[in-house]
Amino acid sequence: MCRRDEAGLFFAPSKEPTAARLSREEAAKRVCARCPVMVECREHALLQPEPYGVWGGLTAAERRVVLARRRRRDLELKKAARSSDRIAAAG
Repeated sequence: MCRRDEAGLFFAPSKEPTAARLSREEAAKRVCARCPVMVECREHALLQPEPYGVWGGLTAAERRVVLARRRRRDLELKKAARSSDRIAAAG
């Protein structure tokens, strides 16, 4: 769907005013919400990571937040695993 008529919704034109950007991003997210591959698109944009545009219903700023949360979660899981290993070794 985004590869067709709405492609211009997904990427900001140069020097786009804030109100126009927010409106365009919301319109792009509405297109994403109807997309059968939204989750796959989002994961692609997170794994690349894609620095611009709306992908999988998320803006670049929203993707940065998701990635930061994933990094924190992964660090916490690794830390917890190391603690469990130390406890098991001492036990």
